[in-house]
Amino acid sequence: MTLVIMAAGMGSRYGGLKQIDPITPEGAFILDFSIYDALAAGFDRVVFVIKEENYEIFKETVGARVESKVRTEYVFQRLEDLPAPHTVPDGRVRPWGTGHAVLSARGVVDDTFAVINADDFYGRDAMMRLADFLHTAETLPDGKEPFCMVGYRLENTLTEHGSVSRGVCSIDADGYLSGIVERTKIMRTETGAAYQDGEEWFALPTDTTVSMNCWGFTPRAMQLMEGYFARFLEAGEGDPMRREFYLPAAVEGMMTDGFCRVRVLETDAVWQGVTYPEDKARVVSAIRAMIDAGVYPAKLW
Repeated sequence: MTLVIMAAGMGSRYGGLKQIDPITPEGAFILDFSIYDALAAGFDRVVFVIKEENYEIFKETVGARVESKVRTEYVFQRLEDLPAPHTVPDGRVRPWGTGHAVLSARGVVDDTFAVINADDFYGRDAMMRLADFLHTAETLPDGKEPFCMVGYRLENTLTEHGSVSRGVCSIDADGYLSGIVERTKIMRTETGAAYQDGEEWFALPTDTTVSMNCWGFTPRAMQLMEGYFARFLEAGEGDPMRREFYLPAAVEGMMTDGFCRVRVLETDAVWQGVTYPEDKARVVSAIRAMIDAGVYPAKLW
């Protein structure tokens, strides 16, 4: 059972490589806690999706800590990794998005796997729920693939320092995902929360279930995702310098076309992340409180 960690983003709003910015006096990163929780939950392999130019620094920092604890692999998210006959538009430097990041691992992932962001702290409950689901995941009686997603309450995922991107979810009466819309600009307001669509802002209830890119998949997901990425490129919609193949959009396509059902594993965990530099103090304080409470040891590795 593999944990795929998307760590190729440079964190433009944060101002640096936030995935390896220490948040404890002992030098632990946010992703150290995710890996620690994943191993406790039963994951036995970690695959980092990174930029090739960051390989040495990742291996010298994260790799030096975890390679002796778990099977560890690195794959590169390359801009030119596109299905024929597609090529990179002249002038494009922006990565192709989270769906493409997951596809970067298709050459090494052949078992059930979970996907998370490197710069988000998800909490132990999320890892336990993912592992429990994936341990027993079998093709459903109707032939659909059994996927899962950890769902967070929106109010537990907002920052005081700007906007965030979240997948806004609809859930059916049986607890399955029925729809997901990627909202790239959600902000806390005096009365709750709101998202921007075009030039307008719309209220969003704070108890809305949202995706934090914390997913569980069967091996067939990689094959299916390749097809949806090809469709995305063929459609050619949007600014060729900026458009992205989002993981939630790929999953929604699979749901709509009848390839999968996605169980929503709801959690009351509070997200901790460093979207902006000002977020770091809050994250440091929250992690320190968990260490003081005995949830984590002061020295993870």
